[in-house]
Amino acid sequence: MKPVYRFLPVLFIVTFLMVSCGYHNPNIYTGPARSIYITEWKNRTNVMDLHSKIYRSLTKWFQKSSSISIVNSKKNADLILAGEIVSIDLPSLSYGIDSTTNEVKVRLRIRYILKEIATNKILLEIPNEVWTQEYLSGTSSSENADNETEALNIIIEDLAQKIYRNSISGLPQL
Repeated sequence: MKPVYRFLPVLFIVTFLMVSCGYHNPNIYTGPARSIYITEWKNRTNVMDLHSKIYRSLTKWFQKSSSISIVNSKKNADLILAGEIVSIDLPSLSYGIDSTTNEVKVRLRIRYILKEIATNKILLEIPNEVWTQEYLSGTSSSENADNETEALNIIIEDLAQKIYRNSISGLPQL
């Protein structure tokens, strides 16, 4: 029987190489602890609960970092993220032989700002951003509504991820 200790140096070297490879996950903020207050966005559209969906998605993304805590009031926060849903459009993209719509595009226009409260410094400001997502037109109004909701959910997830990434890239890292 061969001693197991003989493989320890190899195991140590492999472990060291894996740990020190320099990989950094860009989705996780590792800088000094910060607290953020995320406001519910103003919703200037007729789509009910859209602002709440964006708030929940943003919250989910900011909770990925153990160095960022979400607070319920501005007075307890280091940062504030505020935004507005400016408009939503549903322009048709393509038509079938009988002049019915086959494909529709959801176009969501937003704006947002991230500020450091103590210094009133703007860390990120996007005054006009448009997100689009296509979906197939269904055969019934309920199918259309479901497809539109799914397209909006894709937009919301993508924009929340982008806002999170842009926000943490503007914060000092360790």
